[in-house]
Amino acid sequence: MESECTKRMKTSDFDYHLPEELIAQTPVEPRDSSRLLVVHRDSGVMEHRVFREIGDCLKAGDLLVVNRTRVIPARLIGRKDTGARVEVMLLKRLDLTRWETLVKPGRRILPGTRLSFGNGKLTAVCEEKVHATGGRIMEFTFEGVFEDILDELGTMPLPPYITEKLDDQERYQTVYAREKGSAAAPTAGLHFTRELLDRLDRLGVERAEVLLHVGLGTFRPVSAEDIQEHRMHEEWYQVPEETARMLRHARQQGRRIIAVGTTTVRTLEALMREQGDFVAHSGETDIFIYPGYTFQAIDGMITNFHLPKSTLVMMVSAFLGRDRTLEAYQEAVRRQYRFFSFGDSMLIL
Repeated sequence: MESECTKRMKTSDFDYHLPEELIAQTPVEPRDSSRLLVVHRDSGVMEHRVFREIGDCLKAGDLLVVNRTRVIPARLIGRKDTGARVEVMLLKRLDLTRWETLVKPGRRILPGTRLSFGNGKLTAVCEEKVHATGGRIMEFTFEGVFEDILDELGTMPLPPYITEKLDDQERYQTVYAREKGSAAAPTAGLHFTRELLDRLDRLGVERAEVLLHVGLGTFRPVSAEDIQEHRMHEEWYQVPEETARMLRHARQQGRRIIAVGTTTVRTLEALMREQGDFVAHSGETDIFIYPGYTFQAIDGMITNFHLPKSTLVMMVSAFLGRDRTLEAYQEAVRRQYRFFSFGDSMLIL
């Protein structure tokens, strides 16, 4: 699955120059008025479009696969017994009361440290450090329903490069988001409106859903220079029976399977790696996709423009090729596309 040249690939091979003013701070309105760079893998030809025109690039029988996860207000601001301010980011639920978290300032949160949120409405104790990720296991104590308390005390965990306030919290959710559990949005899906989805339905484009709750991998930079030394954080995913059936039929009939977002790519490719077929399944995945990987599940990908040297740029490079990916990014910079979570989109076919 990996060539000798892949083994020598460095994190710096996936760097590119991005002017700071191209980092999108706010979402465009309406959602589908964002720009769309269409890249054809076989020829390298690029088309510049608006996202609402995506139906012109798809055809009847194509199967779009989306991630129906919903972002939770995972950012909590609390206090230690000393009164010191602490930020806790919920990443992964372990059971009814325990979560894997990221904590700032982490060096001061040792096992046994107690925190209070909302004047004691929610409290937590640090159980242990997670040495592999630098996180903390926190056990929460509360009365009532945790999700209700979180809705009251938590805020949306926007990425650190977004510095402007988001007035409408729903703009960090896809229109089809349903199941709560993510610490970040599957941002490739933010461009779809209900009207656009209806239009694609009428064109005969099918749609299926998977679930992957986005966790620490979204926030964790690649620190190793040799990309093979990087380890992905596990994320929970689920492929329901109806989706598995639709995927099998599409593959049997030679129709295209197009993943909406890198989280959907991870889900489908993890399923094929672990099960060898499109079957109903759920579990944890730490799949890391970089050049040299042989794709088994998808024929196309919709994705945003990602951070330099990130695992997401590496995944896109695995699908499109590193040189063509960087060429596409350079073209997007030249044409002043908007980058990252609230930015514009690519369709790779």
